Amino acid sequence: MSETSDRMGAAQEQARILAHALPFLRRYAGATIVVKYGGHAMGEDALAKQFGRDIALLKQVGVNPVVVHGGGPQINAMLKRLAIQSTFVHGLRVTDAAMVEVVEMVLAGTVNKEVASLINAAGALAVGISGKDGGLIRAKKLTRTERDPESHIERALDLGFVGEPERIDVRVIHALTGAGLIPVIAPVGIGGDGATYNINADTAAGAIAAALGATRLLMLTDVPGVLDAERRTIPELTVAEVAVAIADGRITGGMIPKVETCAAAVVGGVQGAVILDGRVPHAALLELFTEGGVGTLIKP
Repeated sequence: MSETSDRMGAAQEQARILAHALPFLRRYAGATIVVKYGGHAMGEDALAKQFGRDIALLKQVGVNPVVVHGGGPQINAMLKRLAIQSTFVHGLRVTDAAMVEVVEMVLAGTVNKEVASLINAAGALAVGISGKDGGLIRAKKLTRTERDPESHIERALDLGFVGEPERIDVRVIHALTGAGLIPVIAPVGIGGDGATYNINADTAAGAIAAALGATRLLMLTDVPGVLDAERRTIPELTVAEVAVAIADGRITGGMIPKVETCAAAVVGGVQGAVILDGRVPHAALLELFTEGGVGTLIKP
């Protein structure tokens, strides 16, 4: 009798969850959701498989997910195997001609196909591409300057083949989603001169989301979101509030480029961008299909 009761209780709980999710399923039916995937969630097998199932589920319930992935740890591992030394300047990997070949091989090859395979194994149809395919990401060389602490003279930094999106051509994405497929995109772009550029995955995801006019940009990271002084997650910030929080020092360090990317995506046409912890099981589903979500929403 108790076993029957347990089964009934479990079934009722599942029904309650589905009923609660129904308004959110309606809200996002037909919506384009760009998901930036990276960090520790990518490196742990159980979370990776769960991510694949969650993306497949989004497609099944009528959402159009577009995945943009990183792969820094995988690049580091390959460079180590090849005895190629990495140099970072302000958090950006200096990428010479030899290194950009390795970056493309890892990002557009091994990692890209692994992420697509996770989704395919969950029953959906994902296709791995890079920003070079179909002219998706036209890139330009990223320029950065550094001020000499003694002379205070600004000097240009040469980061090699590190780029930033100059133009996004979404036709290849529309072709895939229109055929019922899920695009999985490696953040490698092509320059006007035909050169290959390594692009930060957050930056690429933000630019793609803006070009698509996505309903949501989900940035899966290794932190719960933007935190306040008491280390509590801030549920929402407007673009204007983001600028103030950076200026007065409440948002610092590595969180600055993430919130700036989200704010730029929102200004560019994304309805809302969310920074959330990809290590939380089903983080994307919790954000989309529960009241209030689980990360920090950046909105107009």
